[in-house]
Amino acid sequence: MSLAIAVTVRDLKKKLGPTQALNGVDAEFEAARLHGLIGPDGAGKTTLLRLLMGLLHPDTGTISFQENGADVSFSSVRPRMAYMPQQQSLYADLSIGEHLDFFRDLYQLPQQVYVDRRRELLSITRLDKFIDRPAGKLSGGMYKKLGLMCALLASPAALLLDEPTNGVDPISRREFWDLLYRLREQQILIIVATAYMDEAERCDRVHVMNEGVMLTHGEPRDVMAREQVQTFEELFWRQSNVAGR
Repeated sequence: MSLAIAVTVRDLKKKLGPTQALNGVDAEFEAARLHGLIGPDGAGKTTLLRLLMGLLHPDTGTISFQENGADVSFSSVRPRMAYMPQQQSLYADLSIGEHLDFFRDLYQLPQQVYVDRRRELLSITRLDKFIDRPAGKLSGGMYKKLGLMCALLASPAALLLDEPTNGVDPISRREFWDLLYRLREQQILIIVATAYMDEAERCDRVHVMNEGVMLTHGEPRDVMAREQVQTFEELFWRQSNVAGR
């Protein structure tokens, strides 16, 4: 039976220096869904992702994990979680193929598993024709796809992406989201942090954040109907202005 990872966050608080990065955040990230963390720079999105990955520890509050509906420890699910940071640590002089080989060794993948996974990922990203191109010579969208491939080599059950479409052209953004939809069909939990309000409607669930506070959450259409807005940009400004009073 394949893993179906879910995450529940309760009253999460985290201070980074003088900044209250998270201030009492509640969230439920249901298994096999594409979740969007929506908000501007400084909203707390990156801090929340790093807490979920165990890269930071909360000051107060809890993060609990479920696997196929049963509570499990973080240590048991961590090997099946992948994180793609906003600033990716790829090597400019290494080609696409050399990066994949590097992460094969890092993940200690059996050769046949690696060969099959590599072929699949190169096909769905359409980077198979650029296998020998160095990362430093890739376009912004291709560079993001390479980072995603490296994260996916180990076949994670949960994928956390920090602003993966930031700074790429509209066509590359659309292609990247098409990739995420294909991954969702594999029952992967996907959490995407983004400052692009228009991307909120692409998600199964949205979690709108600002200044360390969760402003609202739910299915995109339900949230807009409940808040009586036409766009998420309108919703964000209304909610953030209320929160700032």
